Amino acid sequence: MIRFENVTKYYPTPRGRHYVLRDVSFHIPMGARMGIIGRNGAGKTTLLRLMGGVDTPNAGRIIREGHISWPLGLGAGLQPVMTGTENARFCCRIQGVPLKDIPAMVEGMREFSELGKFFDLPASTYSSGMKGRLKFAIAMAFDFDCYIIDELTSTGDASFRNKATSVFREKRARASFIKVTHSLKEVRDECNCSMVLEKGKLRYFDDVNEAADFYSRLIGGDDEDNDVRVPKRRSAGGQWAAPMVKGATPAGGIGGNAAVAGCHGNNNRFNGQTQAERKAQRQAERRAQRQAERRAQRQAERQALQQGRRAHQQTSVAPPPLVTSMGGPLRSSHRPAPMAPRPGKGQG
Repeated sequence: MIRFENVTKYYPTPRGRHYVLRDVSFHIPMGARMGIIGRNGAGKTTLLRLMGGVDTPNAGRIIREGHISWPLGLGAGLQPVMTGTENARFCCRIQGVPLKDIPAMVEGMREFSELGKFFDLPASTYSSGMKGRLKFAIAMAFDFDCYIIDELTSTGDASFRNKATSVFREKRARASFIKVTHSLKEVRDECNCSMVLEKGKLRYFDDVNEAADFYSRLIGGDDEDNDVRVPKRRSAGGQWAAPMVKGATPAGGIGGNAAVAGCHGNNNRFNGQTQAERKAQRQAERRAQRQAERRAQRQAERQALQQGRRAHQQTSVAPPPLVTSMGGPLRSSHRPAPMAPRPGKGQG
């Protein structure tokens, strides 16, 4: 269904390239119900954009087979100056729905979204919850072979979430899906396989319980959804260390062992630092970088100014010629001596 072959994706930053994926290869077959979990900023949404064809990799290739949806999420997907009705009709046209069937589909989206009169107002006037309702209603109106979902079912109030979960359950019974979520309970209840994204590498798990336990140890905390307590062991140095996890491998392989370096039990530490300490360190680094850039810019400006002054002082400028009131050049009062007449014919 979706195959990644040696895919690398990065974004340029002032401090160098930020890699989301590094030489990643994997295959998601038809019928998979994949749950992707990872930290905030790990690149989960970028991974979904690559899967859906919205973004392109810097290296490698991505092969897609079947009718795959666009990334269905809360971040994008609506044209803000268009009304809900116009956005719904636009999506129908893009998906190739016959013109005679569009009014019925749009009416179904209106009813499902529960937006009422706001369905005919511009999307820029919607709250985030209203946008999520409209996006979910549009997405569920089409039948895909695989749905790519970025936390779409987490929008709205309790009643809408229950309705969205029920509809999505019907869809996933006859289609595959790839879903990003922070809820380990959803991974356990809805998925049959999982991947954990961390520092540009993907780890694949056939067992979603192992994936949830691995991610819980990775972030240094407990699984709040199921109140799972992760057993800890002491390393040779006396610090808490993460136990070995079976089934966790880099992308492209299944089986084997992997350990999480730098995790110290449940004290919310990674590489010896708490999240607050890491955040403060990153802020201090950014401030120092900005200050260094401003100092370098001011120094370059001073050097350019000094060079200009020296060049001006060394350059000799000739005085302009004197002119008369009539505009002509000022002539000297000394008259040159008259030339002797040339001898005429017969002289000399």
